[in-house]
Amino acid sequence: MTKRHTVISRRDVVAGGLSGVAAMAMPGPLRHGALASEAGKLRIGSLKFGSLGWLLKTVIDEGLDKAEGFELVPVDMANTGAAKIGLLSGDADVIVSDWPWAMRQRSEGETVRFAPYSSALGAVMVAGDSPIKSLADLEGKQFGVAGTALDKSWLLLRAYHQKQTGKDLADVVSPIFAAAPLITEQVRQGRVDAALNFWTFSARLKGDGFRELVSLDDVLTGLGITPTPSLVGFVWSEKKTAGKEAEIAKFMSAIAKGNELLATSDEAWGRLKETTRAKSDAEFEALKAYYRSGIPKGWNAEHTGAAEKLFNLLVQLGEKTLDDGKVKFDPALFYGS
Repeated sequence: MTKRHTVISRRDVVAGGLSGVAAMAMPGPLRHGALASEAGKLRIGSLKFGSLGWLLKTVIDEGLDKAEGFELVPVDMANTGAAKIGLLSGDADVIVSDWPWAMRQRSEGETVRFAPYSSALGAVMVAGDSPIKSLADLEGKQFGVAGTALDKSWLLLRAYHQKQTGKDLADVVSPIFAAAPLITEQVRQGRVDAALNFWTFSARLKGDGFRELVSLDDVLTGLGITPTPSLVGFVWSEKKTAGKEAEIAKFMSAIAKGNELLATSDEAWGRLKETTRAKSDAEFEALKAYYRSGIPKGWNAEHTGAAEKLFNLLVQLGEKTLDDGKVKFDPALFYGS
């Protein structure tokens, strides 16, 4: 297969974001805007490792983009901040990010749109033989959190814990905040008793014999957010992709077909096994199961209503990228709703 990869690397960090997403290693520098005028191509910004790469590789390897009449061009980004900058600067046509960040951009005048990429969410993981059986059992424990004290997942878990136990989780555990890989190693080595982590890391832990104490899907349901809206999705600027409306529609069709293949074909997953970097068959099967459970089933008015309810809850909880009063919920953000 001929590689169709380009590279962007930036050190800047943009506030916001929920989950880490990724793609294949992609050689060759991309001059700013170099592909912007090339008809029939769509540049998808992504990180180096993770579930987005599995989907993009499937689309390209199966020729689903060419069958739709466009060329998908993965653009390697150094981190989530670089991906967001790449989108806003026009270095990428589409990235994957969370819709609260996209909502903020829309409130600031960017004509961004959002289409669901995955509804897979993170979880609180504990060792398979841990005596921790419920949220109440976390009291007095060392608790790892992938990210910072301002992350949405942590805020939502605290709200759910408060509803379940009447106590603020932050007051009853010793929280340790760090990057997802470090938190994963901490819980593996027993240095923390439980950990809130992104779904890919939770899946890897499950493959190692760890178990879910509570999933973020459970958290959202428990907080009355139903149906669970995909938090992470494809984001693009209508202004910066003007003239590429056909490519966007073809991209959505190719992505849907790629996901349909990954939902049903173990053979397609077999071709991805090395890309997933799974260390065991159990870890690979857990990654596959988590991914399949998160394949979105579309977006409708009910999902938009649930997203608005979640938006209002995040504002109430003091989510820093939304609580300054300038960000307004705009249902027009959601593509196809």
